[in-house]
Amino acid sequence: MGFLQDAPQLAHPHRDDRLLIALLDRTFPPKRRAALDADLDALADYAQMAWGRSRRSTRCKPVLTQWDAWGRRVDRIELTEAWTEGPQLTTHHAILAAGHENHEHARLEEFARAYVYHVASEFYTCPLAMTDGAATALKASGNKALIDRALPHFLSRDARNFWLSGQWMTENAGGSDVSNTETVAKQDADGQWRLYGRKWFSSAVVGEAALALARPEGAAAGAAALALFYVETMDGSDRKPQLIIDRLKDKLGTHELPTAEIHLDGLPAWPLGELAHGVRQVAPMLNITRTWNAIGAVASMARAIALARDYASRRQVFGRALREQPLHAQTLADMQAEFEGAFALAFEVAYLLGRVEQNAATLQETASLRLLTPLAKLWTGKMAVNLCSEALECFGGAGYIEDTGLPQLLRDAQVYAIWEGTTNVLSLDSLRALAGNNTFAALRKVITGWLGDAHNAQASFAIHAALDAAATHMDAQKIERHVLEAGARGIAITLARCAAAALMARQAAWSLSRGDERPAAALRRFLGHGLLRLSDISSEDTRLLLE
Repeated sequence: MGFLQDAPQLAHPHRDDRLLIALLDRTFPPKRRAALDADLDALADYAQMAWGRSRRSTRCKPVLTQWDAWGRRVDRIELTEAWTEGPQLTTHHAILAAGHENHEHARLEEFARAYVYHVASEFYTCPLAMTDGAATALKASGNKALIDRALPHFLSRDARNFWLSGQWMTENAGGSDVSNTETVAKQDADGQWRLYGRKWFSSAVVGEAALALARPEGAAAGAAALALFYVETMDGSDRKPQLIIDRLKDKLGTHELPTAEIHLDGLPAWPLGELAHGVRQVAPMLNITRTWNAIGAVASMARAIALARDYASRRQVFGRALREQPLHAQTLADMQAEFEGAFALAFEVAYLLGRVEQNAATLQETASLRLLTPLAKLWTGKMAVNLCSEALECFGGAGYIEDTGLPQLLRDAQVYAIWEGTTNVLSLDSLRALAGNNTFAALRKVITGWLGDAHNAQASFAIHAALDAAATHMDAQKIERHVLEAGARGIAITLARCAAAALMARQAAWSLSRGDERPAAALRRFLGHGLLRLSDISSEDTRLLLE
């Protein structure tokens, strides 16, 4: 009989995830733990089932039917099995509702659920992120009529009443520069606002509602004149005729997610607040969706590493298991250490978000969250691509074969560096955050607090030395603005790695007190990879290389 290779098996994404369990053991209130564990177990069981299902069947994509058999425009989208299961899982396990409860661990509780569910959801978590952001933006707006109308649906624990919300910002001419938004809001004779225009990248078009940027008719040019509007997309079971789906996009990854180009031809809309400064009103939404992006990135990394580690114990090469080959073991250990840093930072942002929302955070934590959110998103997004690529290489040729289910990990990972702001966009946003009063000092104080809990002189020395170097690099009296911007990536990734290392040191100290030496080993490996990513920028070299 010829050679047969055992396929990798997926470990239980809750009970076998030592990082998640240790995080919750350290931070989560015991009185709430039983209910959370029950939901995490159920979602992890679903994830294992979904992994097995994906290996037994051909992957599907959503299908758009624009016209019915009798010539009526319907714009009906048929979804994959995982997407049809999404509303029931979301509501039954309170994935969104948990994040809006009134206690400081609410966001941690929500994102623990999202982390376990994400990969199995086939990016159903994308519209969940949009819906979470919409709920947050509505609450921040203070618009009672819209809050009373939409929030009970967005945060429902009953699938029959649950609504998804989209986020319609991107247009052909705009991208991250929304100042070029061409969608116009016009008020009809009855005082009803209606939207007219084209949205080029709509990731949650199957939802029942959306938030959209538009320029009120007669308003000035530029981003400041844009307003933020709430819309509903359905008329009973039918899509509203003023919402026209031009096509579904054919993407590199996230194939199951129906991303659409749409036309708005008089779709009824309601302003969240004033008829200007819509971008400012979107800001609370971006903090949420960027956190979802970071959690999704670490969830994809967790899946890739789990499969690579399992396969290394099954694959025999040169007379022994792959994991016993020294160089392969080194590779897996390096991947694990970097992943643990990303995990620590993403979940700390989730925890701080909950503390800030419940007015339980210190002033330094609040200021740091403004900076740590883009840092976590940009760093985990780039790392997910690199780590998932490395994981595929761990499988050799099998990692390049579609029906193993492995290439999907890499294709999907690429989106994390693009959604909610590319690496460059968020690096520049981090500079804006650092320009705020004492933001760097606040971050340093928060990091010092984490290190104070760690009692690790080696980590403390390395982290503070890297922070000193970053501070010198950013000294406005020694560096011109264009040079500072050119090096923004290096600054951002350095600060992200410093924060992650401090968090790993805190977790390692807690684990060592309970006899677990593994997190300390991850910290030593992470520090060994270095914290500094600063670059010496030569404008002349840049000019020459672009000629």
